[in-house]
Amino acid sequence: MSSKPIEGRMTADAQGGVTVFNIGMRINNFRAVRSWWPVFRAMTPMLKELSKDPESGLLGYELLLGGPRLLYIAQYWESSEKLLAYASAQGKEHRPAWAAFNRRMREGKGKVGFWHETYVVPAGAHEQVYVNMPEFALGKAVGVVPVGRRGESAADRLKAA
Repeated sequence: MSSKPIEGRMTADAQGGVTVFNIGMRINNFRAVRSWWPVFRAMTPMLKELSKDPESGLLGYELLLGGPRLLYIAQYWESSEKLLAYASAQGKEHRPAWAAFNRRMREGKGKVGFWHETYVVPAGAHEQVYVNMPEFALGKAVGVVPVGRRGESAADRLKAA
């Protein structure tokens, strides 16, 4: 997908519901690199694994900064069932990374923080608008269409979903 802005008003070409999974870390002590660096690096192999497997259910993701200490990833999934299946799957990158992360958190004594949020958003309960933006967020995950195809106002887009 291009980083070139698309002129005009666009909306995500999302059909049906979507599961949004936000996950991130907060560096509480920059000098404690051994505590936060492995947490930072752990997500890359998982995202590569998921991106190579269209059946995983991951539609796409966006890496974001929340200030100098906070890094997070917004992930867009076909369903909560596919997200949970990946989280518990034997032989995938997540399980060993999660075990190592938990050990590190106990040993790190608060030097790195962690959070995640999961939102299951049914059809008709989400809408988007992107004005003069490249494909971004859910629009990057599923593609974009001109706003008129899904309704000119947020209320129209919510009814049409």
